[in-house]
Amino acid sequence: MSRLQGRVAIVTGGGRGIGGATAKRLAQDGAKVGVLDLKAEACQEVLEQIAAAGGEAIALSCDVADAQQVEQAVDEVVSRFGRLDILVNNAGVLRDNLLFKMSEDDWDTVMNVHLKGSFLASRAAQKHMVSQRYGKIVNTSSTSALGNRGQANYSSAKAGLQGFTKTLAIELGPFNINVNAVAPGFIATDMTKATAERIGIDFEENKRLASERIPLRRVGQPEDVANVIAFLVSDEASYVSGQIIYVNGGSR
Repeated sequence: MSRLQGRVAIVTGGGRGIGGATAKRLAQDGAKVGVLDLKAEACQEVLEQIAAAGGEAIALSCDVADAQQVEQAVDEVVSRFGRLDILVNNAGVLRDNLLFKMSEDDWDTVMNVHLKGSFLASRAAQKHMVSQRYGKIVNTSSTSALGNRGQANYSSAKAGLQGFTKTLAIELGPFNINVNAVAPGFIATDMTKATAERIGIDFEENKRLASERIPLRRVGQPEDVANVIAFLVSDEASYVSGQIIYVNGGSR
């Protein structure tokens, strides 16, 4: 497929999991991709796989909670590839705990990476998109936005991203910029493995139990989310904006 031929994308948190799968899928569809993570070395395997498939990508170190680093990373991608059409705000961390055990640092870290990070990256990207009157932004929310025990910080950040998405869609729509969000359910990643470890459950057993509750009777894979993102950043979704797409196997 080459429906993103000539497009340039940035994927934050692109070294693994949903971000890695998304970077590879966008490259497969023809986009040149800036893969951002806290350390560029974390993206090496993703870059190698993109190159092996004939795609083009660069890896950049970036703390998305640092405005200067975000600006520099966006400018570097534009300098290298000549433009910026797509931003996928995917960077995320977990600092799960029950409220009475949650520290201010637990709260601030999660808010800064998920919510502030998406704000900073979107602010840096939109100036390029506005000037060319074209752009696609996808934010990664979660079904945890609806509430989840032990995740007051994460749930609040992911709910905030939904409001952020709808607001940006209103503000940037007149400039032909689409803004949407995906809200994954149980996706088999290092992050969900860490959650299983936190609650003291074997990861394979956790996936089995989750599958029994999911109507499609399986947990999601990073590629399941990447496929939806690939649609949302394509011109096939040119009249889709301000939407939260739940990718959760039919769970309520």
